[in-house]
Amino acid sequence: MKHPALTTLALLGLACLGSVVQAAPDDIDRGRYLVSIGGCNDCHTPGYAQVGDRIPERDRLTGDTIGFAGPWGVSYPQNLRLGATAADEETWLARVRAGGLPPMPWSALQAMTGQDLRAVYRYLRSLGAAGSAAPAALAPGQAIATPYISFEPLPPVTDGAP
Repeated sequence: MKHPALTTLALLGLACLGSVVQAAPDDIDRGRYLVSIGGCNDCHTPGYAQVGDRIPERDRLTGDTIGFAGPWGVSYPQNLRLGATAADEETWLARVRAGGLPPMPWSALQAMTGQDLRAVYRYLRSLGAAGSAAPAALAPGQAIATPYISFEPLPPVTDGAP
């Protein structure tokens, strides 16, 4: 070798770089964790609220046709996998930061750090596209052709009332 010191220095540099990369949190695992503690599967995975983790990861986050009706009209849990695979990271981040209809807890996403949002995006992309798009949101007063959960407050029950 003509330059053993240079070669040694280069190998040491690569070894240090490798250890820095390995020490960094894994975006996909971090995204999986954030999706789990954020309760995303509860609405965005059909049947998850009833059976939980018995639904394999490969079948999760594909949206649902059960709507949420309220004063805003009707919104549906979107297919997060299609949304992430159809958009580049910056477009997806802008969409999340812009928010949308209730009952999606947009403020929880908007409170996340950019690094956390990127981890969620990368996790969703890692799952790949699956399923089909959820129904489009409905404006107030439009006929609802799917099952839905009502977010309309009910009056209090009084004694003797049916």
